[in-house]
Amino acid sequence: MIDIKYLREKPEEIKARIRKREMDLDSVVDEILTVDAQKREQMGKIETMKAEKNAASKQIPQIKKAGGDASEMMAKLKEIGVLIADGEAVIKELDDKQTELLLSLPNLPDEDVCAGGKEQNEPVRYFGEKPQFAFQMKNHVELCEGLGMIDYQRGAKIAGAGSWLYRGWGSRLEWALLNFFIDEHIKDGFEFILPPHMLGYQCGYVAGQFPKFRDEVYWIQNPTSNDEKFMLPTAETALVNLHRDEIIPTEELPKKYIAYTPCYRREAGSYRSEERGMIRGHQFNKVEMVQYTEDDKSDIAFKELVEKAERLVQELGLHYRLSKLAAGDCSFSMARTYDIEVWIPSMEIYKEVSSASNARDYQARRGNVRYRGEDKKLHFAHTLNASGLATSRVIPAIVEQYQNEDGSVTVPEVLRKYVGIDVIKK
Repeated sequence: MIDIKYLREKPEEIKARIRKREMDLDSVVDEILTVDAQKREQMGKIETMKAEKNAASKQIPQIKKAGGDASEMMAKLKEIGVLIADGEAVIKELDDKQTELLLSLPNLPDEDVCAGGKEQNEPVRYFGEKPQFAFQMKNHVELCEGLGMIDYQRGAKIAGAGSWLYRGWGSRLEWALLNFFIDEHIKDGFEFILPPHMLGYQCGYVAGQFPKFRDEVYWIQNPTSNDEKFMLPTAETALVNLHRDEIIPTEELPKKYIAYTPCYRREAGSYRSEERGMIRGHQFNKVEMVQYTEDDKSDIAFKELVEKAERLVQELGLHYRLSKLAAGDCSFSMARTYDIEVWIPSMEIYKEVSSASNARDYQARRGNVRYRGEDKKLHFAHTLNASGLATSRVIPAIVEQYQNEDGSVTVPEVLRKYVGIDVIKK
């Protein structure tokens, strides 16, 4: 959520930064300011009436002590009380309206983030070379089916389109990746969390996914109560709520968490050839990193998260590029995002396996997550997240980049102790 004080002081600057996202919300900003002015005017009236009521209250004992009739003054007090109650109801209505409007505003992109959509994304650097093959290469669907690693047909049979199931060495490779990621993060001082998969509405609200994107998740209604939960689309949604409504001791910052969860997405992509196989589905596995930091330390944390995610892909020996996203391609809650995109040879395109993002104080304001700074004042924390990593695109990249002429797949060296073999063969 955007700071209302900042919006009052620099509305034109806020409008311009939102327009970098290719969104025109000038009228919303203007309406927020109108509602804010009405609310503050009403609050001023209430304060005046309260002062009048307090003054009148002090007069009643004096009138009675002098033997006078205080009934007129008491009637006036009652009338003022009614006006105050009515005014406070108006303030509540205006406050709710202002909050609703503020929630419709996305996070402001950082100053150095380019305007425009994904066509304005900037490659920052590349790692390794695109693999070259002296034989007719296969795509990951052919390889995984040929080696009995993935069963797409039975996955779709039991769960519908956009689903698959791992088998044999495919299951072993998937589990190896998850173990490798988790071990690396623990070595780097992150606390390992296994959160619930079903979350309450407030979690999506704090993460910035609700109310705007409420229909993009799977909802579960308890048939015996009014309890409604949604399936988490990413572990970030749970982790950024761990310290909701808390004041974190400054000496405990930064807080560093990782979580393994399946991720559940209603939108599983298209049926185009570039979305085939495991590239995009309704359910996939991911290890997520989240940090809480002081407001002046989040740039350092962002650099760390990007480098950590990159290191995982580097240790797997995969060719990838790092891209800085333009404002219009950053998610609603994020001020800046870098994507790590692996090369899928059969498609001749790069596909994202990790997004590292800085939300600044946008999520913390929604969740009332604060810390006490050196100035002894309370500050909103900054929250950051990065995939570390999502496996559903790592496996296609591995089997395609590490494929051999006989249809086998060489296991990346760092995974061999987890998988138990060096080469996956028929």
